[in-house]
Amino acid sequence: MMAQRAAEDEADQWAAAGIAAGAVVADVGCGPGAVSAVLAKLVGPQGRVHAVDRDPQALTLARRGAQAEGLSNMDFGEGGADRTGLETESVDVVMLRHVLAHNGGLEQAIVDHLASLVRPGGAVYLVDSEASAMRWYPVQEAAVLVAINERYRQFHAGLGNDLSVGLRLGELLARAGLENVDHQGRYTIVHPPPGMRPPPWAAREQMLTAGAITDSDIATWQTEFERLDQRQTPLTMFVPTFTASARKPS
Repeated sequence: MMAQRAAEDEADQWAAAGIAAGAVVADVGCGPGAVSAVLAKLVGPQGRVHAVDRDPQALTLARRGAQAEGLSNMDFGEGGADRTGLETESVDVVMLRHVLAHNGGLEQAIVDHLASLVRPGGAVYLVDSEASAMRWYPVQEAAVLVAINERYRQFHAGLGNDLSVGLRLGELLARAGLENVDHQGRYTIVHPPPGMRPPPWAAREQMLTAGAITDSDIATWQTEFERLDQRQTPLTMFVPTFTASARKPS
């Protein structure tokens, strides 16, 4: 669902980057492959998608998803965002979504590597966030979400990560020697259904182990989430997303 939403929201940017029938696209940090599958459908049987992730379990899910949808124009490789294992100047477009924020200190090295993968005239396409700009409505009902988001942001800052890296995407591309930088931002408006939890909840055990939160914090969050699940009208969540693309000189 989220992958298709991204394709719809970013359709013009994807097309401008060169994601079209016959293109060879690398989806780096592909996770379980939802976006990779959408890309494979767009490039069609004459194109190809290289799905890369450092997590073998995520790649297993991506393979299963591709098989279930009958997508034969995909391949899968284990590798980091700064060492994908792909050949130099072998693809038309490289996409990297929501990876830079969790690789503090390596942002420029990652983008430099991605730039090396595209052919002359090819594009690097980045997507990331600005966590401090997350908003919820009604504000008074979302106080716990605001607090959780701030704790999560501080936790990642302590790890050297930058959850506001979306603001720097254009600069990173330019420093990689790419040109015609197109840096855009938008808010995606979401109405989370009951049971849906934000990223800090998925990271709670990691945060607990690091001493960033306590068992009491987790219990409080759980209580508040359950209360919000009972609302007749879901909260409205405003998610800031930044995209940027640029081309390798021909």
